[in-house]
Amino acid sequence: MSVCYLNGQWMDLAEARVSPMDRGFLFGDGVYEVIPSYSKHLFRVDEHLKRLDNSLKAIGLENPMNRAEWRKIVAEAVERNEGTDQSVYLQVTRGVGAVRNHAFPAEVTPTVFLMVETLTTPDEATRAQGGSAVSAADFRWLRCDLKAVSLLANCLLKQHAAENACVETILFRDGFLTEGAASSIFVVIDGTVYVPPKSHLMLPGITYDVVIELAQRHGMPLQVREILEDEVRSADEIWMTSSTKEVLPITRLDGRPVGKGLPGPMAAQMYGWYQEFKQEVMRHGG
Repeated sequence: MSVCYLNGQWMDLAEARVSPMDRGFLFGDGVYEVIPSYSKHLFRVDEHLKRLDNSLKAIGLENPMNRAEWRKIVAEAVERNEGTDQSVYLQVTRGVGAVRNHAFPAEVTPTVFLMVETLTTPDEATRAQGGSAVSAADFRWLRCDLKAVSLLANCLLKQHAAENACVETILFRDGFLTEGAASSIFVVIDGTVYVPPKSHLMLPGITYDVVIELAQRHGMPLQVREILEDEVRSADEIWMTSSTKEVLPITRLDGRPVGKGLPGPMAAQMYGWYQEFKQEVMRHGG
């Protein structure tokens, strides 16, 4: 049974309870992080915790733990749960208020919650054929760089993909690519990889960083710049990247083939480098 952490106590996930007056429940007033663990080794935990710091600071919520305390509790969550590869979800809300009031309570104790799930990645058949995606206007709020728990817009966009038997919804704002509903998006045009720059309109993904680093390390042509919607729709390859999808080619967009309608050679090369990196670095706590 999955073991979780809630406000200083370890317990079975099925036994965890929070107050209905918790501001995370009432307002989505909180932030979260997801930290992957490979062979029981946390990957780039400090980068994830730095992103947590940034999200908390942006919503005016003091971090309830210092970096060492977070590292200890996240590592313990991994050890208390079974599984070779895991995904540690941690969430901090502003806590329980006495009344339902939009303004922040003067005195309130943050709610801290962690749970662990199995980290699953696409199977060989999915990688071989690639995934399908739909597109949509990016109607989310203007602080997508914050990993906030108020994810209704993302849920609606992900549901749009599910209802169309697709793995992702690719988002455009004012004629430019932003990201996926739950991933970063890379495109290949004439032998060069392109990806949008980090901004308040997209989440600064850790896997996004890894893919850029691997491209630079191995000499794959890459440019970080704004990408027009038309460029995406005429791209030779499209990839979605995340800790769970790793590097997954998108071979159909809105019912039309991307490139030749099959995973492209640059996606295959990047996937191979990513797997080498996972074996040599991620599984050893790098």
